[in-house]
Amino acid sequence: MLLRCLAGLRSLSVAVALAASIFLIDTLTSLHFAVASLYVIVVLISAHDLHRRGIVTTGVTCALLTVLSYALMHGFEADGAAPLRFGVSLISILIATVLVLRNVSANLRVKEVERQRANLTRFFSPKIVDQLVDIRAPFSFARRQPATVLFVDMIGFTAYSSGKSPDVVISMLRDLLQLLSEAVFSNHGSVDKYLGDGLMAFFGPPLTSRRDATNAAMCALEIVNSIECWNQRRVRCNKAAVRIAVGIHCGEVVQGDVGSERRLELTLVGDTVNIASRVEAHCRIIDAPVLVTEKFVEALLVEGSLEIAKAFVDEGVHLLRGCKEPIRLFSMRQEPRSARRPDDWLVGSRPGGEVG
Repeated sequence: MLLRCLAGLRSLSVAVALAASIFLIDTLTSLHFAVASLYVIVVLISAHDLHRRGIVTTGVTCALLTVLSYALMHGFEADGAAPLRFGVSLISILIATVLVLRNVSANLRVKEVERQRANLTRFFSPKIVDQLVDIRAPFSFARRQPATVLFVDMIGFTAYSSGKSPDVVISMLRDLLQLLSEAVFSNHGSVDKYLGDGLMAFFGPPLTSRRDATNAAMCALEIVNSIECWNQRRVRCNKAAVRIAVGIHCGEVVQGDVGSERRLELTLVGDTVNIASRVEAHCRIIDAPVLVTEKFVEALLVEGSLEIAKAFVDEGVHLLRGCKEPIRLFSMRQEPRSARRPDDWLVGSRPGGEVG
């Protein structure tokens, strides 16, 4: 920081010295060209360390020095080509100041876009981030729209963390959340929030597609497979295996930014979110890693993902905690054929009790 300040002082010192030199040459000599046009260099040097107000001040100062020099040398009477040189100098200073201000504004916009992109990448997949940055319309206003909501949580985190050092617990959580986030982003989903030992994700908002439910199902499958591979590595290192629970539901949600003026976050609220959370909690009762609602399975069928829908087994009607009406639930018991090889899609249906 100190070195940056010193560098700024050197640049400003050079600009001041150069402006003084140009003023003296323009005032004390009778050179027959627009010496004051060299003030353009002063404006360019000042742009290196000053903000827009400072650049405007520099441009105005250079213009006043030009006027003062002309008044001292020629008064306010026409003297040959002097008025023309005077006009050329003022126009040069004006053009240089305007161009420098435009360049500074462009750099600020680029930095703002980079800041927005960095903030968006915490929650949205790279593909969605690119689309959001390209769209000028803000997404911070409240609105209703359909969405597929996914909750994932680690089962038995309290028992796992008991007696372990903070470094071990935090290291495990970082690995777990990174694994979960990658599964969400690779399937065009977005992270709404991290929940300590899990997260809430959604598929659809702010840019809905015709495969939101399918992407959520593939995300759940990727999570299950990734956790299985991760556990194999953990067992080889004499570490305890990790169990997870995934709950999915789809429906209409309210999207908007909530929080205080100092910190606002884009989030989803509504019955759809609450039911998805209850479905995830119900995984422990049914003892299934992935549990979804009947409405979600119907959404898969509407999207044409028949083979993925067939991977879910009907678990019957259940009354979830906090819900007044019972809901039919389906569990993912094995990998859907569509996630293996496209050639397998033509294989016959699975045994009874499953959707399709």
